[in-house]
Amino acid sequence: MNRRRLTVFAIVGITLISQLCAAQEITVAAAADLQSAMQDVSARFERQTGKKIKVIFGSSGNFFQQIQSGAPFDMFFSANLDYPKKLEAAGLIENGSYYEYAKGKIVAWVPNDSKIDLTSGLKALLDPSVKKIAIANPLHAPYGQAAVSAMQKEGIYDKAKDKFVLGENISQAASFVVSGSADIGIVALSLALSPNMKDKGRYTEVPADEYPPIEQACVILSSSKNKEIAQQFLSYFKSAAVADLLVGYGFDVSSRTNK
Repeated sequence: MNRRRLTVFAIVGITLISQLCAAQEITVAAAADLQSAMQDVSARFERQTGKKIKVIFGSSGNFFQQIQSGAPFDMFFSANLDYPKKLEAAGLIENGSYYEYAKGKIVAWVPNDSKIDLTSGLKALLDPSVKKIAIANPLHAPYGQAAVSAMQKEGIYDKAKDKFVLGENISQAASFVVSGSADIGIVALSLALSPNMKDKGRYTEVPADEYPPIEQACVILSSSKNKEIAQQFLSYFKSAAVADLLVGYGFDVSSRTNK
């Protein structure tokens, strides 16, 4: 067998292996509040099944726009219900895949060395030492919208809004406070409890009645090339074990079902 033929066989073999690997993997677009929780869940799923979950984190609104434009995601985990429902109405999701998996919570968070007193809740934003307040961009991030609503309910929005430092998503907003680019932030409880933040700061939870529920849902996209794996992952995500894990990251799972 000549060298040229061996080269052709090698190329074909590599191509087939690559296709096989790709067939064992799905790409998930996930809201940034899921960063630590989703990494944990997907790692457990991969160990159990041998299937690969590639997760990309960002703002739900940006993902919604990308999916409408044909972005090649298999699943979408949104930090609100509105975007998945709009995708369902547009016929862009797999029938029966819509699933409400959790409710998020917001907290006011400061670094450990901060002198800001959090006992007054969101009124801590009015502390004279606060020059910059990190929140997610409310134009496309549900957590940013919740932060604005809570500040309006407290009657402090107009006094605080000129100090905002906007993150593209809630994870970036949190990173602004961790890095010192902001003095205080309104972030997801799930991030405050994450390995990257839990030992670096302190927080006070914002009462849930001060902002609309951050209800979250996921879907399998009809354009997915690996619907079988996506369905397996969705089923796994509905399990009691994952529910317990989400609770550990500060999510409310009381309204989810295992159906």
